Amino acid sequence: MSRLMIVSAAVAALGVGAYFVTSPGTSVTPANPLGAANAQEASADIDTSSIVEMSQGNPDAPVTVIEYASFTCPHCASFHAGAYKELKADYIDTGKINFVYREVYFDRYGLWASMIARCAGTPDKFFGMADLIYAGQSEWARAGEPTAIVEELRKIGRLAGLDGDTMEACLQDGAKAQTLVAWYQENAEADGVESTPTFVINGEKHSNMPYADMAAIIDAAAE
Repeated sequence: MSRLMIVSAAVAALGVGAYFVTSPGTSVTPANPLGAANAQEASADIDTSSIVEMSQGNPDAPVTVIEYASFTCPHCASFHAGAYKELKADYIDTGKINFVYREVYFDRYGLWASMIARCAGTPDKFFGMADLIYAGQSEWARAGEPTAIVEELRKIGRLAGLDGDTMEACLQDGAKAQTLVAWYQENAEADGVESTPTFVINGEKHSNMPYADMAAIIDAAAE
């Protein structure tokens, strides 16, 4: 079994209700939680067409860069603190590439963070929220108990202008959680993603790399 299948089954085995915390010390218990044994089949039955692709830049650009990343991945946080800012200035904001961000769920905390980020709504607001989540990763991801982690993510949401009711509705959306996990599995299996960050540049997969190397690959792909 691949790492992707193992991790996906482990995430699904938590049960949808295990993803959400209504208040400190109170969790939601699902009526029919997904189990590890049927995680793959259950995901295959879910329609993922409702999931919005989060993208920046020029959708008609000759080069598309897809980043697969987890909000709990330290290397992803480092990329977004450094190389991503250069990529945005040099290629995204100038319309030279279509940049697509796809979440990877190696753990439930990454899923929680994703649901908070997507709660922001539009891609522009999503990326702004993602910046805050990555910037605070060392704090919220290490807050301790699940309730503490969720509360730290709520603080980030409030900082970005989300009200409490809106965030709770997003965090309690079990159907959306299942759909996101199925969407992640579809994408990761299609592109052979087993670690984060992984980049797919015009269909060619690359592991994490220095920004100069990425820029050279993008320039070559645009020729």
